[in-house]
Amino acid sequence: MKVARVLITAEEIQAKLAEMGAEITRDYEGRDLLMIGILKGAFVVLADLARHVQLPVETDFMAVSSYHGGTHSSGVVRILKDLDSEIEGRDVLIVEDIIDTGHTLKYLLRTLAVRKPATLSLAALLIKDDVERPHFDIQYEGFHIPNEFVIGYGLDYEEKYRNLPYIGVMDADSTTSSTDVQEGFRLAD
Repeated sequence: MKVARVLITAEEIQAKLAEMGAEITRDYEGRDLLMIGILKGAFVVLADLARHVQLPVETDFMAVSSYHGGTHSSGVVRILKDLDSEIEGRDVLIVEDIIDTGHTLKYLLRTLAVRKPATLSLAALLIKDDVERPHFDIQYEGFHIPNEFVIGYGLDYEEKYRNLPYIGVMDADSTTSSTDVQEGFRLAD
């Protein structure tokens, strides 16, 4: 695997998360906010975004899958890990790394809505453009990106590359080697 190009730098990501965090701080002042990260990809986004929210917040995680090891969504959604917290009457903010086809998110929003949160909002670092998906409101938007397979900053290919500090476009024509991985990290410097 090689990184064909850096799409969004680490600095750009942190600046956008600071902006989103300031908006969330303003909107949830005086409220009981529960931020829910969707595993595995959103663990990095949630950790950094939460540090930019200047309020006491609670965090929880769900693991929901529709990829099953490939580069395209299968459309079949499975809950792999449910919430540890009750959300009835709570202000809930779902934090996503990327919104692609939206099938997983649509399922997740329906599943959480029946648990009667006071509010249910959405923050997403990346939104793929030119993808047909169901409509839902994204209250806190990061970056709109082209419809390409991206890795880094929580996003993976076969469970690897989540730890890249930037968002990169994967060169799908290459094969994995340690040199390729090292080069990917040097791109961040």
